[in-house]
Amino acid sequence: MSYTKAVDVDWGHRADYMAARPGISVEQATEALADPEALAFDPDYASQSGRSVHTISWSPSAGRLLTVITVSEDGVLCGVNGWPANEVDTHRYQGDDDDT
Repeated sequence: MSYTKAVDVDWGHRADYMAARPGISVEQATEALADPEALAFDPDYASQSGRSVHTISWSPSAGRLLTVITVSEDGVLCGVNGWPANEVDTHRYQGDDDDT
């Protein structure tokens, strides 16, 4: 499966951080953001600043749900972090969680 919608994400400040962590790649996180079924919380419910967006979405190349955190800086979508979705986010994506 591939998505027709492309997402332009700047990982310039966090690419090394993402590459050093096990779990997902920048490419997989960017791919997941193009998921037409993506579930985005804007602002991120866990954000202290209220500036970030928490997206739960499917990455075909990772073969799993991912959680991806982004922020907009001067009109540019910047990748901040990403990880394999936990059980809570998986339930949210599947519509099993009424506590969103």
